[in-house]
Amino acid sequence: MALLHAKTAAGRQEIEDRGRRLPAALRSILLMVDGHRDDTELRGLFEGLRAPPDALEQLSAQGLIEVIGGSAEVTPLRGISSGREQDPALYQQLYDAMSEAVRRHLGLKGYFMQLKIERCTDALALERLCPELLAAVGKARSPALAQRWWQETQAAVVKGGGEVVQA
Repeated sequence: MALLHAKTAAGRQEIEDRGRRLPAALRSILLMVDGHRDDTELRGLFEGLRAPPDALEQLSAQGLIEVIGGSAEVTPLRGISSGREQDPALYQQLYDAMSEAVRRHLGLKGYFMQLKIERCTDALALERLCPELLAAVGKARSPALAQRWWQETQAAVVKGGGEVVQA
């Protein structure tokens, strides 16, 4: 489950008086925060509104929104490499998916994570690194996005060779 955000009293005041002179994209996101849309749904609106990827974090840091529910836990499902620990195709799929997730969601902050991925020599080692990657993506972007990425990666691996769809 993703996190639900709602406006604080300061957020409602900002909507009324525009006292902080928020950039248009942040103001639009603030307007959308209603306690019913989770962070995944809100983040889906960012691109269309040209909002920065950390818009929710910025609004939260300013005290305009707060978390009112949901769960920040990312629970990786285990066992995709069971019996296939030394399979080079599985290793390559996981390596590619994890490297792409670092590039796409962590950027330069993911440098050390990428080094850890590079040190893995088999699919089992990569799978054991996944909880750390999921936590990093969850912290940098959103727990829901991290969970969705992991589920899509697992589905692609289980199908046996399909391209991994990146969230």
